[in-house]
Amino acid sequence: MPFTRRRLLGAAAATSAAGLVDAAAAGAAPAPLGGPRHPTLPVRSKQPTDTRLTLLGTSGGPPPDYVRTGISTALTVGGVNYVIDAGRSSTTQYLNARLEFANLRGIFLTHLHADHLADYYNYFLLGGNVTNDSNDNLSGPVQVFGPGSAGALPPPVRPPVETVAPDEPTPGIARMTEKLTEAYAYSHNIFIRETAIRDVRELMDVHDIELPAGTGASALGDTAPPMAPFAVMEDDRIKVTAILVPHGPVFPSFAFRFETDAGSVVFSGDTRASDNVVRLAEDADILVHEVLDLEFYERLGVPAPLLEHFKEGHTLTTEIGALAQRAGVRTLVLSHLVPSNPLWVSDREYRRKCRKGFRGKVIVGNDLDHVVIRRRRR
Repeated sequence: MPFTRRRLLGAAAATSAAGLVDAAAAGAAPAPLGGPRHPTLPVRSKQPTDTRLTLLGTSGGPPPDYVRTGISTALTVGGVNYVIDAGRSSTTQYLNARLEFANLRGIFLTHLHADHLADYYNYFLLGGNVTNDSNDNLSGPVQVFGPGSAGALPPPVRPPVETVAPDEPTPGIARMTEKLTEAYAYSHNIFIRETAIRDVRELMDVHDIELPAGTGASALGDTAPPMAPFAVMEDDRIKVTAILVPHGPVFPSFAFRFETDAGSVVFSGDTRASDNVVRLAEDADILVHEVLDLEFYERLGVPAPLLEHFKEGHTLTTEIGALAQRAGVRTLVLSHLVPSNPLWVSDREYRRKCRKGFRGKVIVGNDLDHVVIRRRRR
């Protein structure tokens, strides 16, 4: 029998009934962990001006979850915002966090899986749709940095298989954005004529991240060989470096490091446990890292090929503490949680498993949590 989301839900329910899921979570469906289901928010509050990390969404995997939204994080530095990945509901969560479109300077995408991209284009499709200058609107070209074309597709698991868009099956972020603009051409053209909004192409400046020469990395070979971090961009507030990470057949797939005057933050992206992440995160203040609880899926009896997929592309709860300790980071923030529903694996369980081997602070990420980054005393 094929493995489906319905089977997973049914198995999870059986697991919960057997007492394998945290008993405190076994009641009615919980409210979102970032607050009540319908929070009372002020009409307007100020855009944060300190240096802080805001977890917009903390769910991993393509299937939607009703507790956590899709993976996305914002780094605010001196009132300017940078978004790292833009999963499902990222734009809504950006507003819920009281971040302003006018203060959005950059978007960084770790890789081109749909669960990291679902809301990416909405920042331009919807965020640039305000005509009154007194309202919050994208104020200028937002810099976008993401993977270029993979150049080749891996062989299918079960051939034969049809290839989507066979003339251009592996577009990078720049070409993908062009295609999205073409797909929404009618909406753009009508709004431009009806309400005089700016051409959406004026709102973005999209860059394929170029790999350094001599890495030896390729889509059909080693996707993340040992390498040194390399520069991506720098402005008056941040310096960004990147490194390749192994995420199954996905290529290129990046981790990012942001240096600010207050401290350093590293985002793992999706990756199995990797020495490249350790190298990039050396002595960082905060490491935001994905995590997967393989034991949960083993208890459910999911098929062996899916378990192997998990191990090839993700970092396990049994591995992450030692990895963070090797990197010498001070705070480990768990995000892109798989599974993300606390009825299946509670925050307490994630914290207990992931702190093993790590002497720093562990934070289990929930939507709209934020961490203020303060300059360390030397």
